[in-house]
Amino acid sequence: MSEVVERFLRYVKIDTQSEEKDDGRFPSTEKQKNLALVLKRELEEIGAEEVFYDERYCYVYATIPANIEKKVPVLGFIAHMDTSPAVSGTNVKPQLVKNYDGKDIVLNKKEKIVLSADAFPEIREYTGKDLIVTDGTTLLGADDKAGVSEIMTMAAFLCKNKNVKHGKIRIAFTPDEEVGAGVDYFDVERFGADFAYTVDGGKLGELEYENFNAAGAKLTIHGCSVHPGDAKNKMRNAILLAQEFQSLLPVEQNPMYTEKYEGFFHLDALNGTVEKAVADYIIRDHDKEKFEEKKKKFLAAAAFMNEKYGAGTIEVNLKDSYYNMKEKIEPHMHLIENAKKAMEELGIRPIVTPIRGGTDGARLSFMGLPCPNLCTGGHNFHGKYEYICVQSMEKVVEILLKIIEIYAEQ
Repeated sequence: MSEVVERFLRYVKIDTQSEEKDDGRFPSTEKQKNLALVLKRELEEIGAEEVFYDERYCYVYATIPANIEKKVPVLGFIAHMDTSPAVSGTNVKPQLVKNYDGKDIVLNKKEKIVLSADAFPEIREYTGKDLIVTDGTTLLGADDKAGVSEIMTMAAFLCKNKNVKHGKIRIAFTPDEEVGAGVDYFDVERFGADFAYTVDGGKLGELEYENFNAAGAKLTIHGCSVHPGDAKNKMRNAILLAQEFQSLLPVEQNPMYTEKYEGFFHLDALNGTVEKAVADYIIRDHDKEKFEEKKKKFLAAAAFMNEKYGAGTIEVNLKDSYYNMKEKIEPHMHLIENAKKAMEELGIRPIVTPIRGGTDGARLSFMGLPCPNLCTGGHNFHGKYEYICVQSMEKVVEILLKIIEIYAEQ
């Protein structure tokens, strides 16, 4: 078993699921610190330097010192430790499928949970390769423990093979990325990199420097509960008002109908009673003008509802989350060109594609650290059908090392 796979299988068994919280706690779950402490210890064991664990905010930083005299950019590599709140990350039981035959994979015979090759046809591209899948009851955690494993394997290789020439390398692992707070307390000055890459993407070859502009909105909808037997002209059902609000948004701008550069409004959660309902939305668009238009349309829908049903019926708390990093990366396109070169030299076809989401790198780019995103080799993140190809993970480690080599030679 290769080192990157061995690391991955260990890391995914450590529950690091983050949580959506409004109480200001950071990280959102204490259990993320369990993996942070493991990574701190392992970085020290492989011989990394300046290993620092931020006990308060759960960041892990480390350095692999340069072994060349020539001045080259300080490169950083970043991955997040937490897993999505969407599906349980407790008691993950990864399964290794060797020499995949291109057919359906039974994840859980007892529960009749099957990873269907018809439902997820891209899996057939891995016929003859080895896959790591779930047992059908949890997510896998490749997002982003694959990135963590790949960076750690790269770091261990450089620490062991002193003859491989490279500039100064900085490493960081972050919490709470999945709840949009991954770099809230990231110390860019301490990190000290000139440029960085997040290793948090999907299919082998993916390279991303465009992402959504993003906002989050919480609607609090105030109804009026009256006994249904005496409700005429009195009751105002908050749940139904939430449905009416949703009907005011463009039907075609729902994530289930969009792709590529198309933005959306996404109702992510809805909880409530007749008296009160709370709806959580995310709003996304790559184009800044369209993004602003979407926010205006959203607020206009709320204003219409308040005019119709009375002021204060709907309260809106709308906040921007992150912005498209493209404008911050374009002045430093060597980051993209060198990553493409690294892939091509390894026989991998670069797939330059926009991220239909965001990464820590998007916010870091606006914090002064240009930071595009590299692939991990994973698929179907945030769900029980998540899987990753072993050979892809091994290739990602090679990509990281090749990027470092290219910068050292320039």
